[in-house]
Amino acid sequence: MTHPSLRPLLAVALVALPAVALSQAAPRSVWDGVYTAAQVQRGAAVYAAHCASCHGDALGGNDQAPALAGGGFLANWNGQTAAALFTRIKTTMPLDNPNSLGAAKVADVEAMILSKNGFPAGSADLPSDSGALGTIAITQDKPGA
Repeated sequence: MTHPSLRPLLAVALVALPAVALSQAAPRSVWDGVYTAAQVQRGAAVYAAHCASCHGDALGGNDQAPALAGGGFLANWNGQTAAALFTRIKTTMPLDNPNSLGAAKVADVEAMILSKNGFPAGSADLPSDSGALGTIAITQDKPGA
């Protein structure tokens, strides 16, 4: 039996714990449709203005800038999270003006990169919050395939 003064605290805990558990984002992968087609279009415009001059129109990269699509890109990012890619883009790009794009534009560019790598679109935009992005795994192979 609980002490009478602990009953209100116990009642609050019983109500709050399921809510906290539900608020924790379940792990996902880029195969789960983590961005929208509209976000890809926005990302393509940002990419054309700020990224294509180094990484190329087709995201193929060059001697100075890595490819952002294809086997090399996937090998480099396989097993990492969307948050890691987001942070790399946000803090280091564009090379001549790092950290200048803002979180929303970086998320849009990342969505475009994911699209160009063959990952499916979904019904919600890729978030621009590194906490939420940390729950999204970049996996080269489709789970269960």
